[in-house]
Amino acid sequence: MNRFVGRSRLEWWANQSIFLEMYDIDITAADDAVGKWRATGRHANALDATQREGWDFLMEMDPHFSIAFPGEDCGGITVRVVEAEDGTLTLVEAPDWDGSVSVTFDLS
Repeated sequence: MNRFVGRSRLEWWANQSIFLEMYDIDITAADDAVGKWRATGRHANALDATQREGWDFLMEMDPHFSIAFPGEDCGGITVRVVEAEDGTLTLVEAPDWDGSVSVTFDLS
């Protein structure tokens, strides 16, 4: 991919079988000078309170998502997502991410 401008979908997978959530985003994506894929964008629709709570929870647990482009059934590129205070999303390809994360829950 050299450049893409349009709507995509971020998918958060707990593992290869368990899909938890997806978010439509409007992005501009391109390969940078060293050939690494990068994108910036925003949520396509403002998140309501419940969606925002879910988004924040997933981002805190692990900010890696799969990104799906129009015509794709599921995401093929793993990206690390960073959200700025103004809501701008920065996505960087994370090809070395192995899908593992260490999470500790306090259930007391």
